[in-house]
Order: sequence, then C-alpha cells, then structure tokens
Amino acid sequence: MANTIPIIQIIISGAIIGLVLLQQRGGGGLGGAFGQAGGAYSTQRGVQKKIFRATIALAILFIALAVYNLFQQ
Repeated sequence: MANTIPIIQIIISGAIIGLVLLQQRGGGGLGGAFGQAGGAYSTQRGVQKKIFRATIALAILFIALAVYNLFQQ
C-alpha cells in the first residue's frame, strides 16, 4: 500500500498535465503551446466543460492523496 499511493499520484499528475494542455482557454490550448495564434475568449460548452471539470476533480483527488500520504508516514 505504501508504494501504490505515489504511483497513483504519478498517473493522476500525467492526466492533469494532459487535460490542461487540451483546454482551449485564451492561449489556444495545445495549439498555443506550439505557436498557433489564440482565439477570442468564449464560454465553455460541451467537451470543454467536461475537460475543465475533470481537471478540477483530478486536482482535488491529487491533493487528497498527498495529504493522506503525508499522514500515513
């Protein structure tokens, strides 16, 4: 059990990085990382909203696992 928490955290952190790069806010998301011009600001709809909420959920889960791991040791 002691070794599984850090492995789960590594997997979650990779998923968070991927979700953040997929978001299309201001800088154009993944396209903005590679030099494409950003578009105008718009409200989140459909898949964008689901990606945003999944990012928040994974971040909360990551922090909860970090606190749990801190008190486990």
